[in-house]
Amino acid sequence: MNNLEDFLRPTQKQLFKRLAKKFKRNALFSKGNFILVRGQAPVRLVAHLDTVHEKPVRDICLSSDGNIIMSPQGIGGDDRCGVFALVKIYRLSKIKPWLLFCCDEEVGGLGAKKFCLAHQQHQLPNDLDNLKFLIELDRKGSKDAVYYRCDNPDFDAYISSKGFKTAQGSFSDISLIAPEFGIAAVNLSCGYYAAHTRHEYHQSFPTQRRDSHGR
Repeated sequence: MNNLEDFLRPTQKQLFKRLAKKFKRNALFSKGNFILVRGQAPVRLVAHLDTVHEKPVRDICLSSDGNIIMSPQGIGGDDRCGVFALVKIYRLSKIKPWLLFCCDEEVGGLGAKKFCLAHQQHQLPNDLDNLKFLIELDRKGSKDAVYYRCDNPDFDAYISSKGFKTAQGSFSDISLIAPEFGIAAVNLSCGYYAAHTRHEYHQSFPTQRRDSHGR
């Protein structure tokens, strides 16, 4: 699972199994609900495994320069782009962040609700209560930051200093998780556009384009 395409094709169940296998030595699982991967950094990154599309991706189309990805079935960039980003960040990080992959965000955050319930029932590692903030990668575009009233002035200023612009959103998993843990959280763009449509596409950020050409 090295390329974005590897994350676009599986069903939610298939992707859950692949991630569970990948992180089996360092994760806590709730089958059909969530995967929590242990980290050392006091930060948790969040993404969800489901998409709004009923059929899995079969055909993947690339632009001539390889920077835009589309599919007639809808690529499900919301939120397979976020899942791909979390795995890549974890692989490249010397000090690993915590990762949380949730199921069924698109139908009401069911996996996130199970995760919150597990916390209430003291079934999760105590270290989670010492984390500094949450970052979800589940937002369209390249510069959006959505807080769902889960921010504070210092956190907002920090995120804005990285070039993100405050935007509005209705719901994501952190809407449930951040209040449960009493922690600041933000949902950031992860490079997909035309969300929830068959015309949905992913466009690489400039740094990704340089990496893809080895420069």
